Amino acid sequence: MIGFLGFAFESLTPTKENSIVLDVPTTVVAVMNPTSKIVYDEYNHEHFPLSDLSKQAFAYFVLTCGRFVYASLIRLLILKFVLSMPASKEVLALASLEVDLSSIELGSTMTVKWRGKPVFIRRQTEDDIKLANSVDVRALRDPQPNSERVKNLEWLIFIGVCSHLGCIPLPNDGDFGGWFCPCHGSHYDISGRICKGPSPYNLEVPTYTFFEENKLMIV
Repeated sequence: MIGFLGFAFESLTPTKENSIVLDVPTTVVAVMNPTSKIVYDEYNHEHFPLSDLSKQAFAYFVLTCGRFVYASLIRLLILKFVLSMPASKEVLALASLEVDLSSIELGSTMTVKWRGKPVFIRRQTEDDIKLANSVDVRALRDPQPNSERVKNLEWLIFIGVCSHLGCIPLPNDGDFGGWFCPCHGSHYDISGRICKGPSPYNLEVPTYTFFEENKLMIV
């Protein structure tokens, strides 16, 4: 007799030794009457040999690499879509700053806040311009002529964050008549170029443009 899940059972019909009601399912009979004579019915089953472990490892490796490639492609597509979205007018307005320069006197410095950073705007005197142009650029740690740091010699504009550890330098101070960072002793000249101390670079010049009269836009 063919039993549950392909198992064949012998002598599972009622006998004198085990008188069982005839309408009891065969599976119940097998559970209630365990026997060592149960044999596996192989006539309708097919056995497959175990696969090579090295082939399994290679298959897992290929599947993992494929999934990683798919995930990378999806990530790139999402980033490309997000970056291609145009910024709103509100975001653009926060990213740019319009400054009125008419209130800044010769030799004085105004500090404005742009993108969470202080920006120094100095209206230079003739002496300031001469001092900035008299510096030997070859002796500077971060060589940069003054002409590359200004669009208009009258106006000096750069971000007031020390390139060493992000402190805010003080104007009209230091050994070179420019800017001094009291945190770790970095000295900048009048043009914001590092001359002494641990700072590796000059003070950063933001992107800006002049429009109308005495109007500045930092973007």
